[in-house]
Amino acid sequence: MIEALFRETILLILTWILIVFAAGAALGLLLLLFSLVRVFQNAPTLNSKQFQPGQPPTSKGETLKRTELTVVVPAYNEATNIKVCLSSILASDPPCNNWRVLLVDDGSTDETVQVASAVASVLKLEEGRFTILNAGPRPLAQRWVGKNWACSRAMELVSSTWVLFVDADVELHPETLKRALNQAIEEEADLLSLVPRINCSCSAEWMVQPIMACLLAVGFPIKAANDPAESTAFAAGPFMLFRRSTYEEIGGHRALAEVVIEDLALARRVKSGGFRLRYLLGLDALQLRMYDNFPALWEGWSKNWFLGLDSSIVKAIGASALVFWMFTGPWLVLLLIIVCLLWIPFYGALLIAFTFSVIGVLLQFILRLWTRQKFEVPLTNWWLMSAGGILIGLLGPTSVWRTLTGRDWTWKGRSLA
Repeated sequence: MIEALFRETILLILTWILIVFAAGAALGLLLLLFSLVRVFQNAPTLNSKQFQPGQPPTSKGETLKRTELTVVVPAYNEATNIKVCLSSILASDPPCNNWRVLLVDDGSTDETVQVASAVASVLKLEEGRFTILNAGPRPLAQRWVGKNWACSRAMELVSSTWVLFVDADVELHPETLKRALNQAIEEEADLLSLVPRINCSCSAEWMVQPIMACLLAVGFPIKAANDPAESTAFAAGPFMLFRRSTYEEIGGHRALAEVVIEDLALARRVKSGGFRLRYLLGLDALQLRMYDNFPALWEGWSKNWFLGLDSSIVKAIGASALVFWMFTGPWLVLLLIIVCLLWIPFYGALLIAFTFSVIGVLLQFILRLWTRQKFEVPLTNWWLMSAGGILIGLLGPTSVWRTLTGRDWTWKGRSLA
């Protein structure tokens, strides 16, 4: 009798733990969905209209005829991506009368340069339109990380009014350069950055990327980033269009040689300096394929997670644990209930836990429906976010460890320590 009562008490306690766990996950997902809807309500987007040659000058005296643009593409071992990227840029509608593309090879050991040269030769470009610059070795007396050295070297050759930094894994639509430059001039922006559409192919991307897109959207609200009265600043590194004079005034990449998340640092310098930042949705203007496989994805996000959360151990590990709870929790509870039913009969409290876990799974599906509508992310493999919660749960402590110890803290095989 006592033994049976003890078993029932333990079972009831465990059931209520499952209820709280499943209910908390469902509540977290619901709050995330509401936050995303609020953040993206009337979010600023890239205008569809293009340059009008006869448009009046801005207060800074800029017109189409007076505008010059240099597109800088830093590249390190991008042989698999550079053909698509360069072809899309070089085949763009001319954004202005005087524009050129500068590819900066940052010491590639693959065929990045050969592929880029082949693209240019096939397109038969006019003289001066496309240049390949060898960035050369990084100074031994200084610590340079990421693409900062390549971008800094490129700026030694840039004298145009505007400079656009585009990552080598980006593909532009034909009118993107023209639309972006037009809006930057019309709105007298000092930095205009676009949110790209993210393409996923491998399973690891389907597990993690949709979740990360949601977290970034909530963590760096797009409307707040565009509001001069707000301290929030953010820019997407794959597409950053600077007024060159502003770029030089804030110090550019050279001032951030040791900074790993340089796009965020540049955006903060622009905004804190009193300059105009425009961070816009550009889902119809460019697309991005960030990672080809799981090792690349793990290396990339473990590089950024801890630093992106203000280098706070509590925030980094807490946020990853919360993601595990929200995205893996409902599926885990469902699995545990199914296992429990092999030994015990179904009863009321277990039904409550089951209901909350099903609600959590449905909310994940609704979340993906929303991201499909807003970010054009297909519903493909939506259920893999359950495994994504596990990966991100492990990502937090991994990122903290790698960043603080320098062990395996790399980007494309290069040490960041």
